[in-house]
Amino acid sequence: MKDKFWLIIISIALVIVYVVDYKLDKANSTEEDLIKTIKNRGYIVVGVKTDTRPFGYIENGKNVGFDVDIARYIAKDILHDPTKVKFVQVTPSNRLYLLNVEKVDIVIATMTITPERRSIIAFSKPYFVAGQAVLVPVGSKVKTLGDLDDKNVGVLYGSTAEKNIRMILPSVNVLGYKTYHDAYSALKAGRIAAITSDDTILRSYALTDSSVKLLPKRYTRELYAIGVRKDVESRSLLKIININISNMVNDGTLTSLKRKWKLN
Repeated sequence: MKDKFWLIIISIALVIVYVVDYKLDKANSTEEDLIKTIKNRGYIVVGVKTDTRPFGYIENGKNVGFDVDIARYIAKDILHDPTKVKFVQVTPSNRLYLLNVEKVDIVIATMTITPERRSIIAFSKPYFVAGQAVLVPVGSKVKTLGDLDDKNVGVLYGSTAEKNIRMILPSVNVLGYKTYHDAYSALKAGRIAAITSDDTILRSYALTDSSVKLLPKRYTRELYAIGVRKDVESRSLLKIININISNMVNDGTLTSLKRKWKLN
């Protein structure tokens, strides 16, 4: 009976030791590197916009644009094939969420570096500089930002333009839209007096529609960067992305892409 008792005690002790050792092993294990995950998977998942010419939009059923080309450059470096990219549509209101819940590996979507966003995600080096502008109908009496006092102004939900216009001109009536197309339609229908966003985005409307124009002044300086998760697994990926951006600057790729997409 005593032997059986001690056998039970020893068995319980061994189980406890095993569980403790397992937990220690898990706690001390190295986190898997996202680069390895991407290579094992065979493609990188990139969040891009699909309604923002010339950065990210759909043409003939395919993702195209300045940001899309940057994603392909990174894929070529990591996977030796620029086509090894799975594009996921993101918007200003959901791109941080989709990144942090691991629906995408990185986000390249005209995203401005801000202190608030830095507290949530990590940013690469800037790859583009834009400025906040105002789009109005030709013939509008709005000549400066001050002329928008008490008028309806369209912005995209979750964009820096929304925060900036509220801060710069608190008297405006800010109306939020999910897409640029929705805001543009509201402008054409006369429901808003202007749209405010980055000049590079609004310029595409002014170039293709002679009934609208950009006001000449820029109100902010927006640095676009690539968004990456703030975790151990993503650190090496962020380093590679920064190297890629430096290489694109040094080898003239960024200049060529700006010329290709008429962003000079």
